[in-house]
Amino acid sequence: MKKIIPVYVRVPLLFALVFMALEYFIDSGDKPAFIKYPMVSIFLFVFLFIQIAIEIVISAMDKITYAILTDEQKKKLAETEAMGIQESEWYKKLKRIFTKSRPIEEEGEIMLDHNYDGIKELDNVLPPWWVYLFYGTILFAVIYLVRFHIYGDYNQKEEFETEMAEARIAVEEYKKTAKDLVDAETVTLLTDAGDLAQGKTIFETNCAACHRADGGGGIGPNLTDEFWILGGGIKNVFHTITEGGRDGKGMVAWKGTLKPSEIQLVASYVISLQGTNPADAKAPDGEIWKEEGAEKTEENTDQNKVIHKERYEGKMVRSFSLSENVNPKDIYAEFEDGVLVVVVPKLETQQVEDHRITIS
Repeated sequence: MKKIIPVYVRVPLLFALVFMALEYFIDSGDKPAFIKYPMVSIFLFVFLFIQIAIEIVISAMDKITYAILTDEQKKKLAETEAMGIQESEWYKKLKRIFTKSRPIEEEGEIMLDHNYDGIKELDNVLPPWWVYLFYGTILFAVIYLVRFHIYGDYNQKEEFETEMAEARIAVEEYKKTAKDLVDAETVTLLTDAGDLAQGKTIFETNCAACHRADGGGGIGPNLTDEFWILGGGIKNVFHTITEGGRDGKGMVAWKGTLKPSEIQLVASYVISLQGTNPADAKAPDGEIWKEEGAEKTEENTDQNKVIHKERYEGKMVRSFSLSENVNPKDIYAEFEDGVLVVVVPKLETQQVEDHRITIS
C-alpha cells in the first residue's frame, strides 16, 4: 500500500520528536535526561521497539490484504497509487475548502464583461481563509476597544514599566549566581578558607613578583599594614586591581587578564594579609584607612582578662598581636548586633605573635 511518508523517514522522525519533547520537559541540569535518568533511556528504547513492531505488523497486514484482492481491484489500486498528490480526491477537496476556486471548465460562468487588450477578469470569491482572518481582526479590534479604551485596562506605558521592573529583578537574581558579573559596587568580602586559598594561588602567580609572596612589598607597596595608597576595603582593592594603580607609576590593570570572580578572590586574600607583619616588610606608604562601618572601639581591663570591643557592619577579618603564652583556645570572640567582643586572658607578656580570628 502506498504511504505518503516512507517508513525509513516516519520512524526516525517520530522518535526524534519524542526524544526532543522529553529533553525539553524534563529538568536534568547540565546533563541530557536520558543519561541522568536511566528510566528515560529505557522508555526511549521501548518506544522505538514498539514503533518498529507496529510497522512490521502493518506491513504484514498490507501484504495479506493485497493477496486477497481480485485482479481488477489490484489494477485499480495500482492506478490510484500511480496518481500524484495533487490528483488525489482529498487534495482537491482540501483545495476547494481553502480557495473556493472554480474549475477551468466553469470559468465562462464567472467571466466579467471587462476586456483590456484581450485580458479578461474573473469574478472569483475571496479565499475563505482570508475572509475568516479579516473577520478575526474585526473581532480583535472590538475586544481591544472595550478592554483598553472603555474599561481602562493597563496602557503601553504601564506595561513597559512593569516589564522593566520584572527585568531588573531578574537581572539582580542572575547576578547572584553569575560570579563574573561582580563589580566594584557589588563585590563582597570572601572569608571562606577555600576562597582565600584560591586567592592565594592567584596572588602568588600574578602579584608576588612585585608585592612578595608574603605581601610584605617589593616594587609594589606593603599589603600587610594599615596604610593604603588608593584606599583599603574590598571595594577599593577590587577597583585598584581591576583598573590599575596611579597613572605612570602604579601597577597595570588586571581586568584584561583576570576574571571579575578571580579579582574578588585575590582582593579578599590581600585583605586577609592585614596585620600578618612579615619579616623585612617595606615601609608604610599612603594613608591609614579604616573600614567603613567601624564606629567605636572600647577596651576594658580587669584583674584576669582584657575585653576588646569594636562596632562593625558586615564581614571582617581581624588580627590580634598576643603574647605567645596565650592559648588560642582561651580566646573568646563574639559578634552580635554589629559589636565584636574579644576576651583575652591577662598574662605576663612574652614574645608577641599574631592570632587570626575571622568573624562573619
